Amino acid sequence: MTVPLFDTKTPLEPLREAILERVAAAIDAGRFILGPEVAAFERELADYVGVGHAVGVGNGTDALSIAARALGIGPGDEVVVPSFTFYATAEAIAAIGATPVFCDIDPDTRNVTAETVAPALGPRTKAIVAVDLFGMPAEIPAIRDAFGLPVIEDAAQALGASLYGVKAGALGDIATFSFYPSKNLGGFGDGGAITTDDGELAERVRALRFHGSRDKQTFEYVGFNSRLDELQATILRVLLPHIDTWCDGRRAGVQAYIDAGLGEHLTLGATPEGATPAWHLYVATHAEADAKLAQLAAAGVQARGYYRLPLHRQPAMAPYLARSGRALELPVTDELARTNVALPISPVFTRAQADAVVAALASA
Repeated sequence: MTVPLFDTKTPLEPLREAILERVAAAIDAGRFILGPEVAAFERELADYVGVGHAVGVGNGTDALSIAARALGIGPGDEVVVPSFTFYATAEAIAAIGATPVFCDIDPDTRNVTAETVAPALGPRTKAIVAVDLFGMPAEIPAIRDAFGLPVIEDAAQALGASLYGVKAGALGDIATFSFYPSKNLGGFGDGGAITTDDGELAERVRALRFHGSRDKQTFEYVGFNSRLDELQATILRVLLPHIDTWCDGRRAGVQAYIDAGLGEHLTLGATPEGATPAWHLYVATHAEADAKLAQLAAAGVQARGYYRLPLHRQPAMAPYLARSGRALELPVTDELARTNVALPISPVFTRAQADAVVAALASA
């Protein structure tokens, strides 16, 4: 059995006709930039997340840069970010002239905690980026309580997750999403959004995404040209009502792995009390991770290692490490980068597929 790492096609098949009809109607309407579909999707996303405001932007990376700028972050400021995450998390901070300062993560949740953030704080720290990595919500309320600094929640992988009943996207002062096609809510191209309960932050975000202007005449900021596309919003409006069902399917897939005996072959992470992950990816570990990946590939199972070169070891980040003037030891990050194995998961992942993955691991 061939088992794909992502299955983005099967869940969309029942929605194909509805998507085509809605896209055709949007084309006929002729409003392609910040039209009614974007406005409607922003309302629906805000309602789903449980916040007052959602603002559509061009992609998840722009969302991070704009969110940081809306908080007043710029040159001379430091922002604490995890090193074990996708490059864009730090890139977006560097792009606005601020300095990303890297911190370690918890070995079980793979997320930052108050304990891992503390060593990275300094007098120039203006905010913390907490990533809900692989769809596991980070313990953001504890981080906010511990330091009193703004927290940007990078929820790009976590739409549909929650912590003690609060949805991902509502845990931080401001949060960002990506609608890249492989995400839990994926569009048919690039797209992103920013969510917040702070009305003043939301207004700054709306201006920043449109060249720093609120009225197209007066420009208050040097901003961005980063707007969620009307056609993407049209598609995302069709998909959003299904996100909970799809995340339930992902959670059922993880349970299928556990029931099939995955823990006999790989070390599984922990889900903390109160957390309901969205499982954008299901990531286990093994001391000989690359050998396990080769074994899975030989059996037709698509799996991969993520972030093998963590951010604090990326060439482009070297100047920021030097600028911080701090010795950097991130042992958990380095170990997870070496040992992680990302396994297939999707909204339609089956027990038969889980059995095939486990059988491939057991075959050595």
